[in-house]
Amino acid sequence: MDELQNPEEMLRAAALRVTAPRVAVLEAVRAHPHADADTIIGAVREELGSVSKQAVYDVLAALSEARLVRRIEPSGSPARFEARVGDNHHHVICRSCGEIADVDCAVGEAPCLHASNDHGFIIDEAEVIYWGICPNCTTSNLRH
Repeated sequence: MDELQNPEEMLRAAALRVTAPRVAVLEAVRAHPHADADTIIGAVREELGSVSKQAVYDVLAALSEARLVRRIEPSGSPARFEARVGDNHHHVICRSCGEIADVDCAVGEAPCLHASNDHGFIIDEAEVIYWGICPNCTTSNLRH
């Protein structure tokens, strides 16, 4: 999410109606990078009070479709959402605790990976997930 724009401007620029749930979800995603839907629901409820899970899921779907938030789906994990969009970055995920961190493209312009056979597709994004053990879990395992 562009730090220079507020959520209302971003919604208008994406031709989406400005509503309290949409603004709250955008702010929650910005405040909680790589959060799952339950975490975002909790943050939105703290901000707005009563809001249904379905309303938040619907907003997340609309914001993902409008490319205002990015949905990532690590294997074995619920979908996660982030405000960093449009730069084709990747992620590293801890196999032990599930922590997720951003990894910038290593080489070239987006997409930073070139398919050996594009099968006629016009490729505009490459998704890479690196898996490993984070420093906290590595240290924890060494103590046991």
